[in-house]
Amino acid sequence: MTSSIRSRIVGCGSFLPAQVVTNEELAARIDTTDEWITARTGIRRRHIAAAGEVTSDLAFQASRRALENAGINADAVDLIVLATTTPDNTFPATATKVQAMLGIHHGAAFDVQAVCSGFVYALSVADNFVKAGQARTALVIGAETFSRILDWEDRGTCVLFGDGAGAVVLRAEPLADGADPVRTPGILSTHLYSDGRYNDLLYVDGGPSSTQTVGHVRMQGKEVFRHAVVNLAEVVGEALAANGLQPADLDWIVPHQANKRILDGTARKLSIPAERVVVTVDRHANTSAASVPLALDEALRDGRIQPGHLVLLEAMGGGLTWGAALVRW
Repeated sequence: MTSSIRSRIVGCGSFLPAQVVTNEELAARIDTTDEWITARTGIRRRHIAAAGEVTSDLAFQASRRALENAGINADAVDLIVLATTTPDNTFPATATKVQAMLGIHHGAAFDVQAVCSGFVYALSVADNFVKAGQARTALVIGAETFSRILDWEDRGTCVLFGDGAGAVVLRAEPLADGADPVRTPGILSTHLYSDGRYNDLLYVDGGPSSTQTVGHVRMQGKEVFRHAVVNLAEVVGEALAANGLQPADLDWIVPHQANKRILDGTARKLSIPAERVVVTVDRHANTSAASVPLALDEALRDGRIQPGHLVLLEAMGGGLTWGAALVRW
């Protein structure tokens, strides 16, 4: 007999385009230096999609690896939620293209748009589908070809981003009567926020309805930094409080990889040692919705995250949007 259902992450996978662009290579094209980029962001290199390589291609590869890692056939998937800001087309949803590429002909597939917070939003949506009994096996993807919306003459933004994809597989599992919900593997809780008053701090100056163009990323970096440290610390604190936990209980924080200074500032505000924060921004740059699952997959593959560990996923992006998910591994 069970008291409730929860979703458990049973597989993880990621994919990065083969092409790597270093800071030195960017410095040969625009007015910047490796030292300038590294000092302000912690970024040293990024992966860039090849010509003709689109978001669904990256998402498919990450999904295939996640399913293989879970030991689950694609036929078992009855829900795909894909977070992206850079879809293949205005419509249909890129998730439906991935669904077809995986050979899945049933269930539901759709995209979620919350920019850099997209994966946490998508995970929350899928988690709620599972808990409501509307899905048993869900594929949650974060995939971006952000290089396609960059102004390569704007050194304040083009040095910050890269391309990539990450995915996790969720399975519905019963929570037995009497089981300690905080100690039982699965997603403990998710927490989502947005505040549209700050739309103009980070946005793309194009779109089908406004300009009929794709547009480019525009950002007020100092203001985004200020909001990020405050909002992320608050939502992490909320996630811990909701489960009767303290920062010291966390084994790992897997944050959105936007900027090393934001990661360090958030850790300091929460009094969490820097060695408990998974960092990939130096090698991946900011891959928007892909950054959290990319970092998560790396920490799982190298053995840092172990069964029983308490893992906190958090992100903030344009909108402004932000959120956190607390997971017992």
